[in-house]
Order: sequence, then structure tokens, then C-alpha cells
Amino acid sequence: MQITAPRHVEVIDQPTPQLRAGEVRVRTTYSGISAGTELTAYRGSNPYLTRSWDPDLRVFTEDAGGLSYPVAGLGYSEVGRVVEVAPDVAGDPGLPPVGAHVWGIWGHRGEAVLSAEKLRGCTVPDGLDPLAATFARVGAVALNAVLAADIHLGETVAVFGQGVLGLLATRLVRLSGGTVVAVDAVPGRLEKALEYGADTVLDARDGSAGLHIRKLTDGRGADVAIEISGSYPALHEAIRSVAVGGRVVASGFYQGDGTGLRLGDEFHHNRVALICSQIGGVPASVAGRWDQIRLNQTFLRLARDGRIDPAGLVSHVIPVHEAASAFRMLDHSPQEALQVVLTFS
Repeated sequence: MQITAPRHVEVIDQPTPQLRAGEVRVRTTYSGISAGTELTAYRGSNPYLTRSWDPDLRVFTEDAGGLSYPVAGLGYSEVGRVVEVAPDVAGDPGLPPVGAHVWGIWGHRGEAVLSAEKLRGCTVPDGLDPLAATFARVGAVALNAVLAADIHLGETVAVFGQGVLGLLATRLVRLSGGTVVAVDAVPGRLEKALEYGADTVLDARDGSAGLHIRKLTDGRGADVAIEISGSYPALHEAIRSVAVGGRVVASGFYQGDGTGLRLGDEFHHNRVALICSQIGGVPASVAGRWDQIRLNQTFLRLARDGRIDPAGLVSHVIPVHEAASAFRMLDHSPQEALQVVLTFS
């Protein structure tokens, strides 16, 4: 699947690559669509389309974009079955054998040839539905935000955004001992938030969620807020919602200028700590103990043990040849969908 231009998706045929030493061939079963990052490429708002990321200086530079159309193989929530293993790595007990279900990142494609090392530790746990394993990366994003929030037992945590990531964060906050106030503008998502552990839900459409949260906490404000929708107005309300010296974890992928974010207001007067959570790294406070593979594996164990139900967030399972309609729905009618998953025959 590739995005050939803004808001134009097509599915193309590519030649089957040969297997080389140290590689495995995986045939895709499911591939989840990211309603955040992938839609930025679909809509043409991704910063990589107009600027380049300098990995040494770690800044974006105003020159040719590092990403261009057609954008092929987007996706980072894949599950498939190993169908071939190169002879030199066959039999390695740490690698998945032929027939094993694996999770990983190889994009919306029916088949992928990958370095075997990329699949070390990526076997779908016994007893877990492979559909649920498509949430390994998505669940890690939510778990990373919860680790950054540094939640303590009995604290009030406001979670702004109750899409897939927000609902997972809501459940993980509850498992961490927090009392959850869930905020979203879509009524159906607020109903789902109650199912996933929210104690209170607030409709964001009246623009005063921050004030409501302060009233719910006798004027103190939430101890911490997680903003995971990528909306600047929501980030501003999250800042408004927390106590003096409270923390706000910004975990969304924010696009363009910060319209609606006023840092001279509550952020300044309440000395709010604004923390970024991004899946490229774990919070510094736990970096000696956590890494990305631990995030993935921990989330999948929680799912296997029935402590979180990621598969319950799948609203649509769509054949890959209908991918264009799936992206149109996510773009124009997001209230109709939660997690959309592509299937491959």
C-alpha cells in the first residue's frame, strides 16, 4: 500500500525479494493503520514532507523534505507468520521458527523479508490472539506516556483524547493506581472510556474541560494530565487542568503552529512541568531499566493475561485492496472508527 499524493492511496504489486543470509520471510496477516502518524502523510501535514531531520544536530532544517510521494509501506503495527528462514539462522533458539506468529514493523505489505535479528523476542505470546498483537507498538506508545507521567497510587490523572492511544492510556493509568478523568469530543469514545477504566468522563466540546477537572478535585487540579490526541487546544486544556507544579505529558504528534496554546496563561502562573513522550526513547528516569522491546513485551503480556483488551478496540477489519476507503473514513469520519486493521490474503 502506498500514498501516491495527499489523500490518494493505492495498492501496487512488487516483486518478491530473494531471501539472503541472516534473513526471514514473513507473510502478513494483519496490519493496523495509525490514525495519527499515518494520517499526517495522507493529509500532507507531516513535517518530513517539507523539512529534513538532521540526526546529528537533532533539528529540522529548512531544505528539501526527507519524505516524498509516493510514500510506500507506511505502518508499524504488523503481525504475520514466518514462512521461510535462511539456513544460517535456522535453529537459533532465540529466533522464531517457520510457522510462528510474529509482531513487528514492516509496513502495509503482504510479505516482507527482514533481518532475523529484528524479530528476536517478537514471537506472539502463546494464548494471545494475533489480532491483539498488532497493538504491540501502539500499546508501547501509551505505556511510554504512562511511565513519563510518573503516576502514584491515588493520584488523579486526566487523559485528553480517547482514540485508540487514549483508551489504552486510560486503562494503563487505572492499572497503575490512578483515578482517571477521560476527555474527548466524541460521545461514543467517552462511553468506551468508561469501559476501559475511566472514573469520570468529560465532553471536550464545551471548551472548559480544564475548569471542570479543577472543580472535580476541589479546586486543586489533576496531579498529572496526559494529552495524547495531538491537538493544541487539548494540550492547552490539559495544562489548565493540573495543579500548581503539576505535570502534563504531551504524547500526541502535533502538526503546524501551536494555535490555541497560550503559554502565558496557566502554564506560566502554575509553574506546570510539560514533558514530551515520544516512542523513540523512554523517560530518562527509567532509561536504565526500560527500553522499547520491554515496552512492547510488557504490553503484550498484559493483553495475554487479560488485564487489557486491545482487540476490543478494533472497529474495522478491512481487506488491503480497500485501503483507500479505510483512510477516507479515518480522515473524514473519525467518529465512525477506532482501530482499523488491514488484512492480506
